[in-house]
Amino acid sequence: MAEIAEEGGGGHGKGKKRGKKPSARIDMTPMVDLAFLLLTFFVLTSTFSKPKTMEINYPAKPEPTDNIKPPEVKNGLTLILTKDRIFYYKGEFILPNDPKGRPATQLEETDFSINGLHKLLVDLNKSAIEEIKVLEEKAKRKEIPDTTFKRLVMEAKGKKEALTVLIKTDDQATYKNFIDVVDELNLAMVGKYVTVDMMPQEYELLKQKLGNQ
Repeated sequence: MAEIAEEGGGGHGKGKKRGKKPSARIDMTPMVDLAFLLLTFFVLTSTFSKPKTMEINYPAKPEPTDNIKPPEVKNGLTLILTKDRIFYYKGEFILPNDPKGRPATQLEETDFSINGLHKLLVDLNKSAIEEIKVLEEKAKRKEIPDTTFKRLVMEAKGKKEALTVLIKTDDQATYKNFIDVVDELNLAMVGKYVTVDMMPQEYELLKQKLGNQ
């Protein structure tokens, strides 16, 4: 609270002395108390930033079997990750001595550069990307509401023509490699991807590829 300290003024005798102005002293104690109360209130009621994480759901592990039939994937891409390296093949895995006379699958290598994995995914998922870009332009012009836009984007990513990616890893692959791949999939607007176990035939090809380099 403000207090006024008065001092004696005007004396006796000849002449009239001018009275001194009273000086004010402000007590800051209540304001300091209020500041600490407000600080405590905001600290207790604030929401602290939470670490950003990515939730990944892995499919159920299949029962072990000696007779594994390679899955048939239409417009598919299989990525095989090892330590800081990415190998891939397109479409169905074809075994040697194929009854239809098709050449056996061979692994190709790419990397995490913009002209590597990113370009590969964008080229293979071109139809979905172009469709989503058209939807984005319509959304900017307010021709479709946000809820409709999100639904149509999900439908575009899930079409048969859209790219399907199988991600497989060996025991040398790191979580960073895996997260980098998922980031590239999201940038390339790939909506269909799953992590599955590597087939023995794929593992043999990978060992041959690593052994020859």
